[in-house]
Amino acid sequence: MRKNIVAGNWKMNKTLQEGIALAKELNEVLANEKPNCDVVICTPFIHLASVTPLVDPAKIGVGAENCADKESGAFTGEVSAAMVASTGAKYVILGHSERRAYYHETIETLAVKVRLALDNGLTPIFCVGEVLEDREAGKQNEVVHEQLAGSLFDLTAEDFSKIVIAYEPVWAIGTGKTATAAQAQEMHAFIRRAIADKYGKEVADNTSILYGGSCKASNAKELFANPDVDGGLIGGASLKAADFKGIIDAFN
Repeated sequence: MRKNIVAGNWKMNKTLQEGIALAKELNEVLANEKPNCDVVICTPFIHLASVTPLVDPAKIGVGAENCADKESGAFTGEVSAAMVASTGAKYVILGHSERRAYYHETIETLAVKVRLALDNGLTPIFCVGEVLEDREAGKQNEVVHEQLAGSLFDLTAEDFSKIVIAYEPVWAIGTGKTATAAQAQEMHAFIRRAIADKYGKEVADNTSILYGGSCKASNAKELFANPDVDGGLIGGASLKAADFKGIIDAFN
């Protein structure tokens, strides 16, 4: 059975002290509850070693927002998958649209990052999605398929089954626009079919596919009610414990 997951992506927000405070608050909020989904917080690199020991691993997983495409060496400013794993973090976001757009990450680079993440025991939350221009041209399926196939479809079925997919309509990130629940379901179903075509129905049925694009407490329930939407990758609404909890509660 595939898992329902609500993952927070803090992006470049929160000082270390603020991040520790938020993690503690979230841990307290969930202390007496058993959420009906896995909860993950993906924090800036410098927070990982401090935040990971503060949260109950049975309730909250911790992840990084990226990792390097090299194992180690003279790459000033980079953070390797092994370094991320050494903090106790279990997840890493890879291929986020902001990384693709601002840092020119390619499908080839991302294939290397995925391999390094898996080799270090991390669960990649792998992002795919189209920009507005692609959607208006009716090319969204083609674009998303290329992102999946180019970075992931050389993996064995066993390795692919360790990956979480996040669909982010780039035109709905931080814009206040949200894909309708029907648009989200349509793309999630397409992604699951593409996985089934490559790896078979069983692998596809067990792959968690999250929606990432201006998901908040007010629309989470409607989005998560779709048969192929298994949770959310949450940006702004993950920066306040109450807002994030509202989204987690959409699975109750």
